[in-house]
Amino acid sequence: MESKEIISSPASLSSSARWWGGDTVAVVTGANKGIGFAVVKRFAELGLTAVLTARDVEKGKKATEKLRDRGLENVRFFPLDVTEADSIKTFVSWLQTTFGGLDILVNNAGVSFNEIHENSVGFAETVIKTNFQGPRQLTESLLPLFRLSSSSSRILNISSRLGSINKVRNLKIKATLQNERLSEEEIQGVVDMFVQDVKEGRWRSQGWPEIWTDYSVSKLALNAYARVLAKRFQGRRLSVNCFCPGFTRTSLTRGQGTHSRDAAAEVAVSLALLPPHRLSTGRFFLGFGPYNKSRL
Repeated sequence: MESKEIISSPASLSSSARWWGGDTVAVVTGANKGIGFAVVKRFAELGLTAVLTARDVEKGKKATEKLRDRGLENVRFFPLDVTEADSIKTFVSWLQTTFGGLDILVNNAGVSFNEIHENSVGFAETVIKTNFQGPRQLTESLLPLFRLSSSSSRILNISSRLGSINKVRNLKIKATLQNERLSEEEIQGVVDMFVQDVKEGRWRSQGWPEIWTDYSVSKLALNAYARVLAKRFQGRRLSVNCFCPGFTRTSLTRGQGTHSRDAAAEVAVSLALLPPHRLSTGRFFLGFGPYNKSRL
């Protein structure tokens, strides 16, 4: 990460800074539990229309009912599997018909098959498809529906510091991803190279990240895609950023962590709702309280 600067926490979300209303639509993927569920809850508490999506229909319905039982009637559910093209197509059609568009997308859906201190790549293709290729396909499908309002539409990817460029030891791959003219095709090429290295059993020697390797590569690709997309929409009222929530107690970490899903969601939502005059793009946010902002 580069160009770090400390900024004060926006977590208070004072009423004077509120640019959103009940007709502001925020979509959250993988939201039947964990950080995604907490993000939907916080959006709803702040008065937005929150769209909770989940791959499992029954779990998604139960999560939505749980929030409505708390009086949050502004939560809607629709099933979405980001790894399935037909599911994405159906969801996009429903969203357009129901709301006419959206203002905020939080790409939260993600998986890891590693225990905390393990590093297996046995499910590498599934991890890449769920954490990178799925969110990218969903994002591209939703781009025509963003309202591009005067307050700016926002995409926030829930990512990880494990996807930082400094985790890559292969100098050729690092040079490719750091290129200012990086393309989506080149990002896909890096991902394809990783999957091939896994298939041929040489991933350990090729300079890939050493911790949670498949997960790290998926987030590395997601961060790179966010940077490319931010540049594509520079000056066109669409903000694209990433946020690492840190070591959060969720099922992904098997319940281990230094803070709760609600604490992580509070920061994520604060970033997604930054006042227009404070909103940046192509950034990677990390931490809590006063936290670091760095270029992707």
